[in-house]
Amino acid sequence: MSGPGGNGTDREFGDGDEAAAREAVRAAGVELVETGLVDGTWGNISVRLGGDRMVITPSGRDYRSLGAADMVVVELAGGSVTGAGKPSTEAPMHRSLYLARPALGAVVHTHSAAASTVAAARREVPAVLDDFVQVVGPSLRVADYALPGSGRMTRVVVRAMAGRMACLLANHGAVAAGRSLPEALLCARMLEKGCRSFIEAEFLGGAVPLHPVEAWAMHQVFLHKYSRTARGGRK
Repeated sequence: MSGPGGNGTDREFGDGDEAAAREAVRAAGVELVETGLVDGTWGNISVRLGGDRMVITPSGRDYRSLGAADMVVVELAGGSVTGAGKPSTEAPMHRSLYLARPALGAVVHTHSAAASTVAAARREVPAVLDDFVQVVGPSLRVADYALPGSGRMTRVVVRAMAGRMACLLANHGAVAAGRSLPEALLCARMLEKGCRSFIEAEFLGGAVPLHPVEAWAMHQVFLHKYSRTARGGRK
């Protein structure tokens, strides 16, 4: 198992790592609950399994009650399910992101408080913090509203995340991604932090964003240099 990679062949879970992938998704679900990024049965998590499958949380189950065997394996191309279990209703969105972005290794959908607030206002979050732009990208766009699980949802999310590692879902929540599961979880935390800072800065007279070129450059450094250094220990 490897850490975050910079291309589509350096993934966290290979075809033979199904058991490890199931357990990682289960543990990540508990982490999301404990950090307040999801509540109850809301949200969902997936990891890419090899090149043509994913492991995703099941539909309508409390994360604390789940075992590794409850995770669902889904084919990316056709959406067929391997074995028992009903995948999250947002499985088509996860599949579309993996198919559109071969470098992605994990996707996390949250309903965290600050992100949901900004999503309800349908406000794009500018480059408010340097750690936020490093991980998420130069800004956090808002995907147009679409019914959860619909084909339109898959299209608007892929479009909103072009050149980004996350987006908000209008009147719904947020999606964060990464080249590994730890990176996707980090992205979800930075997304929430950026949204919270944006809301609070607006009350202080308005957020003052970083220059777009500086924001873009910091994101590129994270993608191509900093996160690779982190694999062997940050310097």
